[in-house]
Amino acid sequence: MTHARAASPLASSPPVLGVLISGRGSNLQAIIRAIGDGRLAARIGIVIANRPDAGGLEHARAAGIPTAVIDHKAFGSRAAFEEALVARLAETGVAVICLAGFMRILSPFFLERAPGPVLNVHPSLLPSFPGVDAQRQAWSHGVKVAGATVHLVTPELDAGPIIAQATVPVHDADTAESLAARILVEEHRLYPDAIARVLTCRWHIDGRRFVCE
Repeated sequence: MTHARAASPLASSPPVLGVLISGRGSNLQAIIRAIGDGRLAARIGIVIANRPDAGGLEHARAAGIPTAVIDHKAFGSRAAFEEALVARLAETGVAVICLAGFMRILSPFFLERAPGPVLNVHPSLLPSFPGVDAQRQAWSHGVKVAGATVHLVTPELDAGPIIAQATVPVHDADTAESLAARILVEEHRLYPDAIARVLTCRWHIDGRRFVCE
């Protein structure tokens, strides 16, 4: 069942993003750059990490973006953790939630209560190679084309409607690491463009398809 909701272009000026991270925050940096360059008409209202040592927190603070740490280990249940996330996002006035290396699976509890659509970027051409270490999965499988996908988040892992994709050729001389590095470049380009698409077009979900009118 898809919990993403149909939407018209978001009216707030500029729309507010909430970004959830667990680590270094390279896709967060790409979103910050796109906003600064004028390629993405939005502002980041808050960056939330579930780990106190997440490197992306420093990138957010350097850009003057409010941050919060909501450590999942401090809660007695997933529902309690996700309730805290939802409350902080809602009080910030977030319109779209962007996962940027957020290493927690979000439950239907969160997705049904989230104050806006939830987006994720994944380093493969979904539905191929969901889950962790997708770049190595693709390289090991011997595919000739890999890539990145931005999708709406649903309770099923890496299975939500696809918003945008970018392809990356796999060279014979590639290692899993060199392929991952080239895919990351495309992630950084693709994610802000996909966020802008969600913010600016009138879209709906048709079956499994993200349709932008």
